Amino acid sequence: MTGQPDFTRGSALPSSNPFQRLAQLLDGISPAQDAIAMTIGEPQHALPDFLQDVLVANLADFRRYPPINGTPEFRASVAAWLEKRYGLDGLIDVDKGVLPLNGSREGLSFGAIAARDQLKPHELKPVVILPNPFYQTYAAAAHIADAEPVLLDAREDGNFLPRLEALDPDLLTRTVAFYVASPSNPEGSIASLDYWQALINLARKHNFMIFADECYSEIYRDTPPPGILEAAKALGGDKTTAFDKVVVLNSLSKRSNLAGLRCGFAAGDPAFLSAWTRFRGLAAPQVPVPHQAVAARAYSDETHVEENRRLYNEKYAIAERLLSPVLGSVTPPAGFFLWLDISRWGTSEEVAKALFTETGVKVLPGAYLASSQSDGGNPGAAYIRVGLCAPKETTETALDRLATWLGESA
Repeated sequence: MTGQPDFTRGSALPSSNPFQRLAQLLDGISPAQDAIAMTIGEPQHALPDFLQDVLVANLADFRRYPPINGTPEFRASVAAWLEKRYGLDGLIDVDKGVLPLNGSREGLSFGAIAARDQLKPHELKPVVILPNPFYQTYAAAAHIADAEPVLLDAREDGNFLPRLEALDPDLLTRTVAFYVASPSNPEGSIASLDYWQALINLARKHNFMIFADECYSEIYRDTPPPGILEAAKALGGDKTTAFDKVVVLNSLSKRSNLAGLRCGFAAGDPAFLSAWTRFRGLAAPQVPVPHQAVAARAYSDETHVEENRRLYNEKYAIAERLLSPVLGSVTPPAGFFLWLDISRWGTSEEVAKALFTETGVKVLPGAYLASSQSDGGNPGAAYIRVGLCAPKETTETALDRLATWLGESA
């Protein structure tokens, strides 16, 4: 293919996850200073103050089998939030276009099966496209759907998003699902409306589903990122057609610091989601009604989200102050990670190991979040991922150690 983007085909599912690989890399090391973990994206800010009251008020509903398509209150709250956030002109079908999930991971994991069975059930070896680096659940989705994963490198010169221009039409003909995150993990880049619309047009032309992972949509610096539903609305259509081939997935894990609640949603294409609901009615666990009640309350409140965002932005200001003299600007437009090019100091594994050994700061090698290409290149090998989830004081200590080590090791 002329102008073909860097990509790899075949198995993308590693034998162990990135954190298991990191544990093996650091096994037996006694760091010179007390350890500070900056690896995982587990929010540590305060829980919403209404959580306990809503749970207590709905405790009796733990006796009930929850409706697989969600309570009317849950669907209405999610639809109202999407309408307010993205200006959708009432196009979300509240009854058929919103589906509760056990966290967005459930939907991301099993969406590819539904896409395969609904769109191309007779395709002998369907394709699932995902970015590289990628959230490991996308690769699991391809594996579960018995599909060929095709990983598109997401590099800085392409705004850390998969390039769409040179995709082979024959490949797209076999594609059942395309996974893309905006804001992206780990880079924190944002897809523009033009990017989303180009992808939507490809999906409709070649009959595949887009699973847009927008779980970091509310963790941004200044400007709210545009969403895929917003882009689809601008292309035209009614409640039945406006979100054709488009499903957005989101959750309360990042937005509301409720990762343990395991409550998220899928929204968009009502025909696809209706059929998926029938499948989930046989195969998937329902979301407990009290959890849906908390979610309905959370999506109707922005105060706790604004405070959450403020706390992350305080930590980004610290990162910019400490690290920019060594690395240049390090602040992405969204998300709560730093994606730092440390190639001057070695590979991501070498730097992660040295950092932990000499400073106690534990970071994730970028190579562990990506798959190597056929030529051996890995788009994450030059980077480390640093999470900013820890409290402000802990974060500042870790970043100060990191900045000092980089400065002394340059």
